[in-house]
Amino acid sequence: MHITQLRNATVLVEFESAGRPIGLLVDPMLAPRGALPALRYLGGGRQRNPIVDLPAQAGPALERATHALITHCQRGHFDHLDRSGKRFLRERQLPVFCMPRDAGYLAQRGLNVQPLTGPVRQPFALGGHITPIACLHGRGWVGRFMEHGHGYLLELPGEPSLYLAGDTVLTPTVCDCLARLQPGVAVLPAGGARFDVGAEILMDAVDVAEAAQLTRGAVVANHLQALDHCPTTREAVRVLAEQGGWAHRLWVPQDGECREYR
Repeated sequence: MHITQLRNATVLVEFESAGRPIGLLVDPMLAPRGALPALRYLGGGRQRNPIVDLPAQAGPALERATHALITHCQRGHFDHLDRSGKRFLRERQLPVFCMPRDAGYLAQRGLNVQPLTGPVRQPFALGGHITPIACLHGRGWVGRFMEHGHGYLLELPGEPSLYLAGDTVLTPTVCDCLARLQPGVAVLPAGGARFDVGAEILMDAVDVAEAAQLTRGAVVANHLQALDHCPTTREAVRVLAEQGGWAHRLWVPQDGECREYR
């Protein structure tokens, strides 16, 4: 299995299924730098999003995409599926896997929707099984305004199991997935996103460090340094991993980087 970090939460997961190459594109945010609104409005850190360009490697990687997987996309969550991402999926008519809640929304936009059956372990069209894992995209009053969505545990033949956490804070459900199901690779959001008011709506470096202690598998930290409301840096995650003794299991990719997991 190869994982290519494109930007923010957008990754390409490549593997073989029944002898054919599969490129599973997760949460495509493909807009140019600065093409999307700011998510912070107070203080001096306000910037239009995304705050970085797609890497040069994005073009070839996107050409290898054969399917897509969406964690959440409504209530203005352009950082997981923006207009450019929708256009890319629509023009190529890639099969798009999603939860039933998002199926109608995506179908209305001309996408080739392949809804999952719900929040249960189920056979996956690309082989093996997929299990949706509920996200909590913020607690308290701010959580009422968020689209919480689902992450996914992929169990593919001949590959390490892969947990794509989606946008979530660290919850008992996430902890249970890591501790009980022991994914071979866990892709966790580490940006510590928050708006001008309210609590964090995403795991930060400390949360990822706590999560890493629950699993023996590899940890990939993303959702970093691409949006104006995500203050966590890649270096902050690496420092905590060194201090906690799990740096050998951590990958904090730069945009465009690829790594193979067996």
